[in-house]
Amino acid sequence: MRVKVDYDICASTGSCVQVCPEVFEVRSDGYLYVLQEEPGEELRDKVEQAADLCPTAAITVEG
Repeated sequence: MRVKVDYDICASTGSCVQVCPEVFEVRSDGYLYVLQEEPGEELRDKVEQAADLCPTAAITVEG
């Protein structure tokens, strides 16, 4: 699985961080960072939930 973020539409709301802090982080500069671009399968449900909750649909999960 590969996590991709379209930073052009990402609003850095942090909803993904609340669901899956192992993969996503909003830092003090106000921008979203992906901590693991290829997280393990054990995180798939959380990553997909984070993508579903993204208000701008900036997160996609491949594979």
